Amino acid sequence: MTHTYRTTSNYGTVDGGRGGWKERANSYALLPLRIFLGVTFIYAGMDKLMDSQFMAASGPGSVGDLMRGVRDSSAVPALVDLALKNPEGFGHAIALGELAVGIGILVGLLARLAAFGGALISLSLWLTVSWQTEPYYYGNDLIYLMAWLPLLLAGASVFSLDALLAERRRRRR
Repeated sequence: MTHTYRTTSNYGTVDGGRGGWKERANSYALLPLRIFLGVTFIYAGMDKLMDSQFMAASGPGSVGDLMRGVRDSSAVPALVDLALKNPEGFGHAIALGELAVGIGILVGLLARLAAFGGALISLSLWLTVSWQTEPYYYGNDLIYLMAWLPLLLAGASVFSLDALLAERRRRRR
């Protein structure tokens, strides 16, 4: 004899533990965003780390040159001044931060923390590097900031180390 049940959880209504196609689709809705942001931030971090010209304190294409170029048009010149105290250190910090955030969100380990880091990086770049972009919606850093917010709120519920660790904790109880 088969027993069917219907229950409601934080994730919506689940029928017989299988859920309808809408419920299953909802649980995977943020996966494309995780993959895109993870791969993009890993690529951005690696690209910076492998570009010796970018990591230089000065010269064409360097992080120092970029920061000096946006200083007067940024929303927070003090943030640019802080980066200009050690442009190479700032370049390495951004690159390593992008790499850590990208890996964290891609594998779903401490996903909310990774999303918070990604949002902070995107916010700082929007307020400095792309602040002067007109119209504002051409600036990609603002779009990245908004893309991080759903992951900051929801975390990584599928295909993630966070979900695997949560399941292990549930089984131990």
